[in-house]
Amino acid sequence: MRIYISDFTNFIIRDDHPCVMAQSVFELDHVDLHTYTGFGSKTAAVAILEDLKVYIANYDFDSNDFYTFLAIFEDEGDRNEQQFEDNLWQQLGHLHEADDQEWDKQVSQDPKDEGFSFSLAGRAFYIVGLHTNSSRRARQAPHTAMAFNLHWQFERLREMGTYKRVRDTIRRRDRKLQGGINPMLADYGTHSEARQYSGRQIDPSWECPFSHQKGS
Repeated sequence: MRIYISDFTNFIIRDDHPCVMAQSVFELDHVDLHTYTGFGSKTAAVAILEDLKVYIANYDFDSNDFYTFLAIFEDEGDRNEQQFEDNLWQQLGHLHEADDQEWDKQVSQDPKDEGFSFSLAGRAFYIVGLHTNSSRRARQAPHTAMAFNLHWQFERLREMGTYKRVRDTIRRRDRKLQGGINPMLADYGTHSEARQYSGRQIDPSWECPFSHQKGS
């Protein structure tokens, strides 16, 4: 576990990651980090879901302190971007099948809808896929991983009046790092965030492989 914490701390802090929110949660030790095996598997889904339930139960929604849930997958071989995307959506599909709670009513369950956000254990999450072979340098993590960021956090930033400033800072830093912002990025409510999860640049004809129907 310690090596993963060290590797990701270096990736976020030492290498000056463009996401200032990620830097903040690592600097404050507000990362709930867990390791799993079998990226994309049903076994991993059951374990992740149980840990997410504990994470949510312990979360102080009355506070302005933000925490990120980070799932790291051990001993995973190299994948290209398409393979990573396939496994990421397989993992999310299995998580949905294992979930026994209703979809968060604050967001859409249709991945084609601009109000979509992925729901687990009754709470909506924005998913960030990370792996060594991502074309986006900000996603080139030292290990295969999925970051689960509560949708509530972004709404709290809006309530605090800081969302646009944080967003613009991150995009400016990402542009400096790579020469341009991720073309998949869009503000919530303008395009489905499902297109952003894997980090791969996709064309307009892309169709999300996830369906809300159980067992699909």
